[in-house]
Amino acid sequence: MIKTHFNLNFAGWLFVVIFATLLSGCGGGGGKDPILGASVQPAASGGAGAPGATTPTNAAPPTTSASILGTAAAFGAFGGGAGVTNQGINTIVAGDLGTTAACTAITGFHDSTGTVYTETPLNMGQVTGTINCGPPAPGTTQTLAVATQAQSDARTAYNYLQSLAPGPSPGAGELGNLTLAPGDYTAAGGTFSITAGNLTLDGQGNNNATWVFQMASSLTVGSPTFAPKILLINNAQAKNVFWAVGSAATIATGSAMAGTIISNSGITFSTAGTAIQTSLIGRALSLVASVTMVNTTITLP
Repeated sequence: MIKTHFNLNFAGWLFVVIFATLLSGCGGGGGKDPILGASVQPAASGGAGAPGATTPTNAAPPTTSASILGTAAAFGAFGGGAGVTNQGINTIVAGDLGTTAACTAITGFHDSTGTVYTETPLNMGQVTGTINCGPPAPGTTQTLAVATQAQSDARTAYNYLQSLAPGPSPGAGELGNLTLAPGDYTAAGGTFSITAGNLTLDGQGNNNATWVFQMASSLTVGSPTFAPKILLINNAQAKNVFWAVGSAATIATGSAMAGTIISNSGITFSTAGTAIQTSLIGRALSLVASVTMVNTTITLP
């Protein structure tokens, strides 16, 4: 009887251990994202979010800029196959700058190596990294290869962002004066704009909170009479904000933008002849057309 009693107790103990192990393996973790290569955790609920924050039904997977952008993460600006131009003497681009076009398509810049790309006394922009473009000199086959790989990686990231399940279209496409929780947002009419007020992104206390804005057509930030800001609160971070733009993005003079913009058909910052500084904490990556800046500051997140 003593032996039987011991065996029963042991069997019961073994059952509890196995059951607890199964529970710990199934709960709360989520799976692996095939693109990001990191565990996808469920979106945080509750927390110290702003009252009335719009929460989509499908939260975007948490990610980091480096994991989704590949080599393009090092670029503050990329002008597809058409180049990057600057007007003004106060433009600063953190990181690298590039295009798959010839280096003659880069104008108004110098980089950390001291190489000058068609600067004039009124058009001098600083690139803190290096400029990568195609021959002739200063372009080489090596700098063209760097630019070509960055363009390919940016395209992969763009396709991934646009492939995420569609989310809600807050404000009927006008994001000004809204507070948005982390998630995936899709422009039902094809365009997003931030022209009616500032946009607040509420991280709800989660450092990995991610926002993806999908649009089949354009992104417009600001107007000739209003320069909006992107306000990041409760641990929201610019490195986790992505704008996938089907056509072109336009950032008005004086606007303070945040996030990585990946567009098909170009990105324009400010208006020629204006001295007011326009800023982006993020990246301006155009896959096909050019990037144009006027007294613009781009800071890598």
